Amino acid sequence: MDITIALYSHDSVGLGHARRNRALAYALAERLPALTGGTVGGLLIAGHPDASRDPLPEGWDWLVLPGMTRTRGGYGARRLAMDASPLRDLRSATIDAALTALHPDLFIADRHPFGIDGELRPVLENLRARGTATVLGLREVLDTPRVAAAEWDALGGAEHVASYLDAIWVYGDPHVYDPRRTGELPPALSAKAATTGYLAHGRPAARLAHPDRSSPKPPPPYVLTVLGGGSDGAELARLAAVARLPEGHRHLLVTGPQMPEQDITGIRELAATSEDTTVVRSAPDVPELIAEAAAVVCMGGYNTMAEVMATDTPALVVPRNRRRQEQPRRALALAAAGAVETCDPASVTSTDITNWWSRAVTGRTDRSHIHLDGLDVVAHLAARLLPATVPAHSEVLHHVG
Repeated sequence: MDITIALYSHDSVGLGHARRNRALAYALAERLPALTGGTVGGLLIAGHPDASRDPLPEGWDWLVLPGMTRTRGGYGARRLAMDASPLRDLRSATIDAALTALHPDLFIADRHPFGIDGELRPVLENLRARGTATVLGLREVLDTPRVAAAEWDALGGAEHVASYLDAIWVYGDPHVYDPRRTGELPPALSAKAATTGYLAHGRPAARLAHPDRSSPKPPPPYVLTVLGGGSDGAELARLAAVARLPEGHRHLLVTGPQMPEQDITGIRELAATSEDTTVVRSAPDVPELIAEAAAVVCMGGYNTMAEVMATDTPALVVPRNRRRQEQPRRALALAAAGAVETCDPASVTSTDITNWWSRAVTGRTDRSHIHLDGLDVVAHLAARLLPATVPAHSEVLHHVG
C-alpha cells in the first residue's frame, strides 16, 4: 500500500514550522514503509521561498505559497501587491486544488489548525469529506494559558477546533512540560492529544541540505553562538561578540539568515576587535556545529532546542521574550529539568556570557533522562491513523502520553 502525506506550515515569520515539517517528512519516509508495507511520499506546503532550498526525501516535493507576513494590522502580503483577504483566498484555493489532486491519506498542520485567517477551514472540510486523517502538530509550549485560551476562543472554541481533527501530536516530553496540565490545551483538545517526545534524535543531516557549501567551523576548541533565523537576535549577538573568550578557544557567531544586514554589519565591527571571533550569516551544518562546540549560547526556539538536546554540549539559553512567552517558558522548563541553563534577556550582560563560557567549557551536559526520540514515535502514531497498517511497536510507544 502506497501512502501519501501532506504537511502544512504558513511560515509568516521565520522557517521554524517548515523545518519541523521537513524533519517529520524524513522520519515518515524512512520509518513508515516498515509499518505500512508500501512506499511513502508527499507534499510539504510552505509559505516562505527559502523553505524549498532544502531537499526532501525521494518522492516528496514542495508547494510554496505566495507569502504572507505579520504587519501592524494583522497579516499582509510579503511581496504581491494584493490585500490580505484575496491573497488568503488564493492560498486557500491553491492548497485545496493541490490536495484534491494529491488525495493524501494523512494531513499534518503545524501549530495553526486553520492557517492564516482561516485559509485551511475549507481545505480541512474537503479533506475530511474524502476520508483523509487530519493531525495538528504542536510545540510543547504554546504561550501563557491565558493567551492560549484566547487564541482557541478566537478560532471558535476548543470543541470546534477538535471537530476538524483526528489527533493532536505534542512534540515534547510531558515530564519536562505538558500543555495539557498547564491549561494551554483545553479538555476537548487534550482528549485527542499524545506527546511524542522532542523531535531531536534522527533529524536529517544538515550537510545534506547544502552539500555544495563548506562549513565555517573553526579549529577546536570553540564556543558557538546561534540565533535561529536571527530576525530578533541582534542584541544577544552584540553581547556575545564582545564577551571575552575562554583561553585557547575560538568563537563562531551565526547570526541567522533573517537578521537585518545593518545589524550584521554592526556585529562584525564589534567582533573585529578579536581575531578569534568569526561572524557568519548562516551555516550548512548548525546541528553538527552545536555537537562539536565546547559550549553554545542560543535563543529558545523549538528547533534550536531540539538540536541542542540531541547533544551533550552545555547551553546557555537567552530566550526571546517579545510578543510571546513561549521561549521563556520553554527555557525555564528545560533548565528545571537540568538540560540547559538560562538567564533573563532583559538583564543579561556580556560579562555574564564571559563568566558562563569560562565555566561551561570544562564539562558536558547529560540529557539522557529526557525523551528525545519523537521522530520515531510520530511514525507509529501516523501508522495508527492509516488503514491496514502493522500495529505500532509497544516499546516505541510506551513514552506516548
